[in-house]
Amino acid sequence: MSAHVPSREDAVKLLHEYTKTDNLQKHAYAVEAVMRYMARKAGEDEEKWGVIGLVHDLDYEMYPDQHCIKTREILEQRGWPEEYIRAVVSHGWGICSDVEPRTRLEKTLYAIDELTGLVAASALVRPSKSVLDLNTKSVMKKWKSPAFAAGVDRSIITRGAEMLGVEVASLIEDTIMGMREAAEQIGLKGEGQ
Repeated sequence: MSAHVPSREDAVKLLHEYTKTDNLQKHAYAVEAVMRYMARKAGEDEEKWGVIGLVHDLDYEMYPDQHCIKTREILEQRGWPEEYIRAVVSHGWGICSDVEPRTRLEKTLYAIDELTGLVAASALVRPSKSVLDLNTKSVMKKWKSPAFAAGVDRSIITRGAEMLGVEVASLIEDTIMGMREAAEQIGLKGEGQ
């Protein structure tokens, strides 16, 4: 089967087929939004970056012990381009994959995947429960408290920022800006906004 260029519609359909949990779907949409934002900022292909963001955790709910491995199989069966598959698999580098992020797209996905979780958690403890009035300084404060969102692996975010040659604060700023664009869809528009 020859590789076709997957559309956002293809990606959303796959996401809903393999991911039933609301929180995991919201995570996929948050990563998509940040990837799109970062692609625009870098003058890259926003559609491609967004589609890859949407499917990056495709196998996480159904096959958590085969994370990244199953996604490769699913996407290959659907005839997805190797470039997309490699990008998705590379976000698990050093955890469940030996595919090292090389391209700007891959490094960005690797860096912001965990970070969207920290930003979401930081927004949810605000009185507004919104990403719309969240600022970098307040996320940096939470970053320094290891007990806050303890499941977020800060070393991955740090390594990702280093790969991209940016400060963590700058990455946080971009992640907030990207997530704001999908605030309603990811449940972070807040109370009465």
